[in-house]
Amino acid sequence: MTEETNIPAENGDTGAGPTHSGFVALIGATNAGKSTLVNRLVGAKVSIVSHKVQTTRAIVRGIAIHNNAQIVFMDTPGIFKPRRRLDRAMVTTAWGGAKDADFIMFLIDSERGLKGDAETILEGLKEVHQPKILVLNKVDRVKPEDLLKLTAAVNEVVKFERTFMISALNGSGCEDVMDYLSAALPEGPWYYPEDQISDLPMRQLAAEITREKLFLRLHQELPYSSHVETEKWEERKDGSVRIEQVIYVERDSQKKIALGKNGDAIKAISTASRKELSEILEQTVHLFLFVKVRENWGDDPARFREMGLDFPTS
Repeated sequence: MTEETNIPAENGDTGAGPTHSGFVALIGATNAGKSTLVNRLVGAKVSIVSHKVQTTRAIVRGIAIHNNAQIVFMDTPGIFKPRRRLDRAMVTTAWGGAKDADFIMFLIDSERGLKGDAETILEGLKEVHQPKILVLNKVDRVKPEDLLKLTAAVNEVVKFERTFMISALNGSGCEDVMDYLSAALPEGPWYYPEDQISDLPMRQLAAEITREKLFLRLHQELPYSSHVETEKWEERKDGSVRIEQVIYVERDSQKKIALGKNGDAIKAISTASRKELSEILEQTVHLFLFVKVRENWGDDPARFREMGLDFPTS
């Protein structure tokens, strides 16, 4: 049988039946694989990924077209027990995203199961009334009988419309998720142009990519309290772009870590970020990184606005 490909028109009408559209919020514990899954389902990098917990700080929307549907995936911050003001803002944002969505996708790391934050989130889902699907990630690392037990245990607490077993890393099972959502989302016109894959401004995406490289390079060495802002973006006559970014840390000792011995760390971060930005922008990128100390930036309302978060007053 020959597979038929539908090419959507500008208004989202493929001419092959009604179009569907809607928002799907991914929620889960930190490091469950949400960002990896969003990138996989969208087919492009829209959310940064690292092994450091709580990498995603605000809602990132990745936009995918599947069959006649436009699916807007909302990659939310991992939900965990908050300790600081930034933590509280992230958790509030995650639950807010869930309640604004047409569908909830609860992602569980199959290896960890219902431990710690995952169990807390499941209890919280009792108060969320949108239709929900359960997605078990990293299933290639778990015995089938254990996956069935986990599925039964989760559905005893909250009833899910469907359960999917996937690997966000290699894509196994992801097509089934897309098939289901494209049919289940409500009929309606598309929210975004056909060729748009994210609603994140390019300046902010560039800052996020540099933050990812920062985490990947330093990981355990640099504390969680670091932040990247794009301060200058200049399109040049030769077709290249000059980007200046600032990495904010809270102490001089953290600045030394970010710079590295003889500037080795900052050079490696800049090279990795510049390479990826050049591929995304399809143009030559001249990237200049600076490291500045800004004490207690985690209590600065302006930094929260820059990250797309509401500033908690208490």
